[in-house]
Amino acid sequence: MKKFLAFIFLFVVEATSFGQDFDRKNLIQRAIDTQPKSYAPYSHYNVAAAVLCDSGKIYTGANIENASYPAGDCAEKTAITIAALAGERNLVAIAIVGGPNETQADYCAPCGICRQVMREFSNPEKMIVIIAKNPDDYIEKTLDELLPLSFGPDNLKK
Repeated sequence: MKKFLAFIFLFVVEATSFGQDFDRKNLIQRAIDTQPKSYAPYSHYNVAAAVLCDSGKIYTGANIENASYPAGDCAEKTAITIAALAGERNLVAIAIVGGPNETQADYCAPCGICRQVMREFSNPEKMIVIIAKNPDDYIEKTLDELLPLSFGPDNLKK
């Protein structure tokens, strides 16, 4: 357990600003810097994500593959899980990079499960999803654009 907690805190970095005016290039660079930590011995497709929370903190994660493919974890889900374990509950933005052999060859969009995990901890109309090749070449969407008519915690409050 101590090793796992140490692992979590290695990925926490303070953000300089947050909200709609946060530094997108910095968030993308944090994801790029994390990409070499990806464990992708089967697909060789390395993905990393950096998530900005409303506390101003950035949490990063990388994809972790497993020989039993469904047991692997996506970069986005890993970063969000680390943030949630640190007590974060409100995501502002996420930057995602990915490509074969630690490159950022193309835009790497989040899978459906990762979109749903993002939905759990955000307002989909405000959360920004950045899909990047590099800090200057990226696509920006709201989570609502990527996951329209979503089901979330507010649907269960009655």
